[in-house]
Formats: sequence, C-alpha cells, structure tokens
Amino acid sequence: MTSTTLSTSPSLFSRPSLEPTQPPISDDRSSFTQFQDAPDIDQVELLSVSWNQDYGCFAAGTSQGFRIYNCQPFKETFRRDLKTGGFKIVEMLFRCNILALVGGDSNSHYPPNKVIIWDDHQSRCIGEFAFRSEVRAVKLRRDRIVVVLEHKIYVYSFMDLKLLHQIETLANPRGLCCLSHHSNTSVLVCPGLYRGQVRIEHFGLNMMKLINAHDSHIACLTLTFDGLLLVTASTKGTLIRIFNTMDGTRLQEVRRGVDRADIYSLALSPNAQWLAVSSDKGTVHIFHLRVRVFGEDSSPRQSSVQGPAFFHQNSSTSLDALISPSTGANPGSSLSFMRGVLPKYFSSEWSFARFHLPEDTLQFIAAFGSQNSVIIVGMNGSFYRCSFDPVNGGEILQQEYVKFLKTDSRPR
Repeated sequence: MTSTTLSTSPSLFSRPSLEPTQPPISDDRSSFTQFQDAPDIDQVELLSVSWNQDYGCFAAGTSQGFRIYNCQPFKETFRRDLKTGGFKIVEMLFRCNILALVGGDSNSHYPPNKVIIWDDHQSRCIGEFAFRSEVRAVKLRRDRIVVVLEHKIYVYSFMDLKLLHQIETLANPRGLCCLSHHSNTSVLVCPGLYRGQVRIEHFGLNMMKLINAHDSHIACLTLTFDGLLLVTASTKGTLIRIFNTMDGTRLQEVRRGVDRADIYSLALSPNAQWLAVSSDKGTVHIFHLRVRVFGEDSSPRQSSVQGPAFFHQNSSTSLDALISPSTGANPGSSLSFMRGVLPKYFSSEWSFARFHLPEDTLQFIAAFGSQNSVIIVGMNGSFYRCSFDPVNGGEILQQEYVKFLKTDSRPR
C-alpha cells in the first residue's frame, strides 16, 4: 500500500510564481553551486532528458544536478549543481521558475521516492511529496501536479498542494502519463488496469473514458496541447494509433515498420498536422495526420468541450473518409480499397519523412521546432535540428548538431 506525506507548512509553502520569467543564476545560499563553479563537463553523467510543455526548452538531469537548454537558438540557459547527488527527473513548467525534481539513486539529500517542488527564483523548496515507493514520473500544468508511481497516480492542486484524485493503473514502470496544457481543457491519460488499455480523465467535464488501444502493453503516449487528440504506441512498436479522447474513436493508424521496435517518444506538431516517432532502430519517422480539425467557431460541439478545437467524426465515418485527397497519395490510403485482401502492413499508412541518426545515441526523444523542423535530443548528450519537406517528404535533412554533454550514460 502506498502512502503519501506532504509538507505544506505556511513557512515552507507559498503560491508559486507562474509567470514565464527567466530564472536567475542564484548564489550559493542553497545546496546548489553557482554556474561558474560547476564541475567539468567530462565528470557529469546524463540521467534523463525531458521537454518542457511547448518543446522550446529541455531539461537534462545529471549525476550532479540539472541543466536547462533553449532549443532555438540552442544554448545552455542555466544549471544547478548539487553537492549531494543528481536528479533522475527534472520536470519544467513552460519557462517559469518552478521545477519538479526527483533525486537519483545516489542522491543522499533527495531520495528517488520524494518529489521536490523547487522555486529557482527563490532558490528554495516550496513543496514536498514523500511516498513509500519510487517515483516514476512527474507531470505539471499550471493548476495541477501529477505524481506517477508504478501502480498509482496522484493528482494534486498546484494552489495548495491538496490531493484531488487517485488513479490505480496496471504496472507502469515507464511512468506513462500525459496532461493537456490548454487553460480550457483538463485532460489526463495513463495506462488502465488491463494490458493495452488507456484511461482518459476529462477532469473539467467529470468524465472518464477507457480505450482498448492495443493488444500489447502501452509503450508510449502523447496528447495534443488541448488534450482532444491522443496518440499511442505499444511495446510491439509497429503501429501507432490516433484517438479522439472525447468518445474514444480511432481516427487514424500509421505504421512505423514491420519489425518489433522500442518506441522512445511520440510528438505532435502544434497544429496537429504532423506526428514524430523515435525508436531504437535509430530513426525518427514523420507521419502526416489526416484527421479533420475544426476551429473554435466551426464545431457544433465546441460549447460542451470548452476547448480550442474538436476532432469531429461521425461513428459511421470510416478512416478512409478522414484522408484528405488534397494532401497527396499515401502508400496506405492508396491501397485502402484492398484492405480485405492485402496483409495488414499494406493497409496501414507509412511515414511521410524519416531521419536516420548518424551515431549510436542509445536512446533519444524527438519534438517539433518551428518551420517544419524536428529537434532530437539523445542520452549520449547530442542535440540535432533537422528539417523536412512538407510537400514531398522523403529524407529529413540535418541542419545543426551540438554535443551538449560528454557522457557514457545508459538509458534508465
């Protein structure tokens, strides 16, 4: 049985500042050292990398603290180095001064079963959650803090750190969980209680939906910014599926490949037109999403959803009807009339563009930048910026490469 303790005394907790300000480099009043006193780059092990909510920055948890990097232009924004060990989880809240931190196994001050809500502007902890088991992930939005354990998820209010929800899940060692980030929608997705099942919580609508997304266990999932579109992949790693979170309808299915693969990341472009998938095959695949997206004024169901967009599909509408003929032919859609004859991998949609990493990155995550660009961060300390042709697709071109950290780390 997992128990939760929470430190919320008035002297410790104050409402966090959620303005997107640049955190200053603090002096040595806390356990963090100054930027210029940081250890040599060759002495640091990379424990984790994670994007902020708009993919404009990423955080690197290291064996001696954490570092924050801006993606465009690429630069190290700041770092904090801890004298007592590193952090295996560093979760950002957009670009503001609030971070959620979970210590690594060797961290003598912050153990891996404790979540620290850190205000970098004040250089102090403003909240703390302690659990009986190891924390697998932490997710933030402006009004919620979500802590993921292997069999349970806790949802807290960011205002006063009070517990709002508890969710039981199937064994979830990867810490799979996603949040919407639009102010008008409050959606959480996580594994359900059965293999291949996904649970969708629409907190604002007081509605829960279960989707049997795959036959195998869920390996990766992501949401659009408004939480109305869900993308999932299984441990088999061949098919990626796109769902409407309101009614659970499967809108589209795309194929990464035929061979089994470990999916490292799924990322949607801001306009929900493109999907990026990275895997242990050393590739990033870009898929063209062909679901119809209606704006604020065009959807008849918008008033009930209270979000910026809704993915509209009648229950009788087939997947083929969602494919726009104006976007060009697709290997899957062009053979859709023979779906009952051809093997299943012929009837799935294949990638529009792809990138083969020129090095062994061990593990890497991908996201979308501006102007049809893809950014890739590897657990070997590599940063790539690439561009793809939105009309013809094909091979993605590398535009920039930076070795931001020298490390011999392995995926955790």
